[in-house]
Amino acid sequence: MTTTSTVQGLIAHYPKGFRARRGLNWFSLGLMYASYYMCRYNFRFAGPGMNEEFGFRATDLANLWVLWSLAYGTGQLVNGLFSDRIGGKWSMLIGAIGTIVCNFIFGFSSFVGTFSTFALIALMNGWFQSYGAPGMIKINAAWFQRTERGTFAGIFGIMIQLGQLAINTLAPFLLAGFTLSLWAIGTWVVEPGDWRVLFIIPPFVTVAAAIFMFFAVKEEPAAAGYPNVIEDEIDNSIGTRVSLKESFAKIFTHPLVWFYAIAYASTGAVRHSSDQLSVMFFTEQLGINWRAKPIAVLLIMNLMTAAAVVGSIAAGFISDKFFKGHRSPVAMVLYFTEAVVLTAAAAVMLAGFIQPGTLGIFLGGLFLVLTSLTVNSTHSIVGAAAPMDIGGKKMAGFAAGVIDSFQYYGSAVCLFITGIVLKKYGWAGWYPVMISFALMGGFAMLMLTRKQKRMASGEA
Repeated sequence: MTTTSTVQGLIAHYPKGFRARRGLNWFSLGLMYASYYMCRYNFRFAGPGMNEEFGFRATDLANLWVLWSLAYGTGQLVNGLFSDRIGGKWSMLIGAIGTIVCNFIFGFSSFVGTFSTFALIALMNGWFQSYGAPGMIKINAAWFQRTERGTFAGIFGIMIQLGQLAINTLAPFLLAGFTLSLWAIGTWVVEPGDWRVLFIIPPFVTVAAAIFMFFAVKEEPAAAGYPNVIEDEIDNSIGTRVSLKESFAKIFTHPLVWFYAIAYASTGAVRHSSDQLSVMFFTEQLGINWRAKPIAVLLIMNLMTAAAVVGSIAAGFISDKFFKGHRSPVAMVLYFTEAVVLTAAAAVMLAGFIQPGTLGIFLGGLFLVLTSLTVNSTHSIVGAAAPMDIGGKKMAGFAAGVIDSFQYYGSAVCLFITGIVLKKYGWAGWYPVMISFALMGGFAMLMLTRKQKRMASGEA
């Protein structure tokens, strides 16, 4: 028996079996997206080895991530629009195939050692990975009510962090070297410090996740035998796909989408700068030897992951339960809190306390954990929940593409500036660059909140 979902207070009532089926759908999507992250964040662990082998510097690696971010951001715009036409499932599968191929190319063919070689592979990987988020968000828009989407966004954050946790744990052991017996084929010996293996093993996880997702995922409840269960407040008609023209016209002119986009540029700037350069920060500023599998730093990296999970869940829950699905008030507080954390970090750095040694590692790690807590909270509710609220099940793909593209444009701008600052001032300039972007996000959400109030009162 099917029934239209009703909401009494904040509790949605669904037919028997629906929550379990939705859980399977979301788990397979989340696992797929987590594997994307394993094939993305492997790059930061490869940085020190690439520097040693080819004579690159932190600035060069920052610029590689700039190129990746530009390709990813532009891909979000284009592929987010196409996901509304071809469906989220095919969008995610195309992205998975592309990122698997690009990682294998990086692992097996990147022996030339020129910046152009790595840049081209990074561009390709960025483009294919950009299929993932719009496809996943589009599918989940059809499976969740508005007052559930913030909580979903928290789960979204968990799955992302599982991908980071996996690569954070796996990468140091791969870099320490290993010997693998392949039975009749022979023995595979990986020498310590061989960064290329970081691009060979993680794609196999993506292969397994893609196969699982192909069989498990349905794009909307009706396809799984639950029609009329989720009411879409934007367009509740049958189906999840629309024409490119309709999706583009509706989302591109939406009065709120650009406020979220500007705020998400702030999120991307701080998130990717703190994530992608953290390994180089520990190596160059704090003198960490990754081949020694430093327990303290591995703990910090995984505490960053744990903080991101806690922040994502809390921000989503609060925006759902206390703000009735409104994301901007919660995001605004988080951005300004993030600016305070980064300002404190900059002051401690300038005072000379973040140096090689136990105290320096503790303080450097503490501020990275607190930054991860705040920035990943905004990452979930602004990048995952807001696009579903704006686009609904039929146009959430392009809404996600527009908003998420600015995350990576912000990342590209921030990392380009950071590369220049690091070259001139060293790591003392890292935090101040991020502070300016955190403030930008806070003011964007302040303006959006005011705009929503004017719209609610009937003003322009």
